[in-house]
This record gives sequence, structure tokens and C-alpha cells, in this order.
Amino acid sequence: MSDPRYPKLAKLLVEYSCQLKAGEAVLLDLIDTPDEFAVALMRATRAVGAIPLVEVRHSRIIREVQLDTSEAHAELVRDVELSRMKSVQAYIAVRGSANASENADVPSANASLYARILRPLLDYRVNQTRWVVLRWPTPSMAQAANMSTEAFENLYFDVCTMDYARMAQAMVPLEQRMIKADRVHLKSPGTDLTFSIKGIGAKLCQGDRNIPDGEVFSCPIRDSVNGEITFNTPTIYSGTKFENVHLEFKDGKIVHATANNTKRLNEILDTDEGARYIGEFSLGFNPYIKHPMCDILFDEKIAGSLHFTPGQAYEVCDNGNRSAVHWDMVLIQRAECGGGEIWFDGELIRKDGIFLPADLQPLNPENLK
Repeated sequence: MSDPRYPKLAKLLVEYSCQLKAGEAVLLDLIDTPDEFAVALMRATRAVGAIPLVEVRHSRIIREVQLDTSEAHAELVRDVELSRMKSVQAYIAVRGSANASENADVPSANASLYARILRPLLDYRVNQTRWVVLRWPTPSMAQAANMSTEAFENLYFDVCTMDYARMAQAMVPLEQRMIKADRVHLKSPGTDLTFSIKGIGAKLCQGDRNIPDGEVFSCPIRDSVNGEITFNTPTIYSGTKFENVHLEFKDGKIVHATANNTKRLNEILDTDEGARYIGEFSLGFNPYIKHPMCDILFDEKIAGSLHFTPGQAYEVCDNGNRSAVHWDMVLIQRAECGGGEIWFDGELIRKDGIFLPADLQPLNPENLK
């Protein structure tokens, strides 16, 4: 029997996130997702008169696809999938996985080759379609979050179906401040970093691109980043888990990088020139997400967090950086996680995860729930 929460989430994705209209087509890209939710998405799509195009994938097969890829193979995949993407107006991706480390033994060179060649597909999807991406709750995710499967599923549906329209209203003052800001200064244990976001712009994220959501992002001027940053949140990239990532910058470039797996970290940062420059700076404040889950769609929205992203910049807040990599690394600044400060043009904006200016206080957890 289908979970009664499935139709509610499907309706939110179709009608709120993608705003599908009659006659439009949407690609439903489903990885390790229950058939019942695929059906709910198809029915929600047809209920508004739109056309569902369905792709069902499995994480073990995705590993095999990349394990022994080649330029010819990746180019064929790119051409076929890009043609399909150009046939739809919207894209909904639901990504589950029984094993978050499924791709851990895919050679770095193969993973980088595949990502680089398929980059035009991602660029088209991001810039030319209305899209939303979310995870699917699995026992693997529950385990990473140190929660029971049932408790994690309850959290998942609470956070994924919260009142994003109300949250969006509270984000506007932060978006406006980031649009006007020039100098940014980040301070935390192991972190003393400065950069400029002048003229780059900012974008609030209100559940129309990611679910869960709750961030406002901008991007540093490419060569303006100087100092060091230490991330206190584990991160998984290409199936490998990294902890205690420490990056040092000079004139925008990552000149020194260490972690629990320094060799693999630097292999990823050497994917291309742009991977050692930053493509995003964002503040997260979802009140339901407090602790790392080793899943970036959740972790980048953690209340009192920020993320800083080696690699590709979004065209909506663009510093010109281009890369096959886009790696959101998360620093939690709440007091119990070591604390920290964010300054815009000499004004203390957030301390220990709490926004201080009156116009930003509606974004604090007690005001968003």
C-alpha cells in the first residue's frame, strides 16, 4: 500500500517546485526510488495536463556505467541524454541509494572524464529547464544521520513538505544584503577567509530547485579569495568520504588542500583548472536540519551553516568559473560546533549560527518552524 505522504510530496514537486503547465513535458529521473512514488509523480504530472517522461536507474548500474567508461562511450551518453533533455520543459530527479559509497572504487580518472564530457547536459538542465532535485530516504541515509529508519523518514517528509513559501518571504532581506555586499569575512576555528561578492548577485532558494531547501547563495569574485577555511562537516564526493577538509587560498586559487584522504582530495581538485577556484558561497538555515547526514542536499541547508564550493559557478550568480566539479563543502558555525562569525562590509551578520540584524532574525530556527 502506497504511503499517503507520497501524493503530497509529488504534488509539491510538480505544482510548486516546477510549476508544470498543461501540455508541457517533464523528465522524471528516478534512482533507487519506490515504484509507488514514481506512480505518484506520474499521476501528479497528468493531473495538471503535463506529460511524464520516465527514466528509472539503479546506483549499482550507474557504478558499472562509469567503471570502464571511455570518451566514445561518454560522448554517446551525452548526446542521447542531451537530446532527450531538450525535449522537456522541466526535470525532477529523485535519487536514492542503498550505499552512499557505491562509486568509491570508480577510478578518479574515469569519474573525471565522465563528468567533464557530460557537463553540457548538466549545463542545459540547470539553465534551460525548470528543475528540482531531491534524495529518497533510505536505511543508508538514516544510518549516516544516526537515526532509526522510521525516525529519519518522518524527518524527511517533515522537511520536504514544509511551508517553503513562508520561508521564502523571510529570505528576501538576506538576498538583498548579499546583492549589495562587497567584502565578506568568515571566522571560525581553523578559518579566517576574506573575499568579495561585489556585483555577483544573490539567489534565494525556496524549494524550487532543491528539496529540502533553505539557503541564499552568491559567489566570490574569482581571484578575490584569500586565507584558509576548515570544514567541520563530513562530505562524500564520487563515493569517497572526506573529513577535516582544510583549504588554503591565494588570489582565489586553492594552493594547499588536506583531509583524511589528501591524495584523493587533490585528484578531484586537479580535474581541471576551475576545480581549484570557488563557484559558490551560501548560507544555510533550514530549522529542521541540525546535524550532518553525509548527504549534501540536506547538509548544505543545515541551520547555522555555510558552504563554500570548489568548481563550477551557477550562471545566475556567475564569476566566470567553469569546471566539471561542483563540490559543496559545509561549515557549521553554531556554538556547539565551534562557533563562528560572518561579516559583510564590516557588519557582523551572523554569530554562532544566529542572525543578528533585525531584518534577518526571521531566518533564525525558532522563527521558521
